[in-house]
Amino acid sequence: MRVTKRTNIAIRVLMFCAANNARLVTKSEIAKRCNASENHLAQVVNQLGQLGFLKTHRGRNGGLELGAPATEIQIGQVFRAMEAPVPLTECFADTDNTCPLIDACRLRIALADACETFYAHLDGITLDSLVCDNPALLDILNPMECKRA
Repeated sequence: MRVTKRTNIAIRVLMFCAANNARLVTKSEIAKRCNASENHLAQVVNQLGQLGFLKTHRGRNGGLELGAPATEIQIGQVFRAMEAPVPLTECFADTDNTCPLIDACRLRIALADACETFYAHLDGITLDSLVCDNPALLDILNPMECKRA
């Protein structure tokens, strides 16, 4: 299984917001710290906002913040939401499925089970557990806060 770039960026955005939870953050500072293009980041931020993982505030003093406490954001939920449009293999696609084995293939069942096990494991991981007590990550994502401490 390969995680899409969109999901990878989504997790970076959420971790950045969690590391800077005392203030609104901007897309440009996330892009700089997380090594992502602002255009791609804007699409991911929009999707995270629609899904409720982020709150976006427009205007001169606008920015982004988590849509829920980091302790309540399960990484499995984020992965499911971000990866949902991408089928694991061709046989999982609603359209463009040309596999002639679909009705008899046991690999499809095994892959579906493995995928659900993967997501179930990630359900036990919260955003908070990725960021909290992780000084190396905080030094990358929030160096100003670390220097003040």
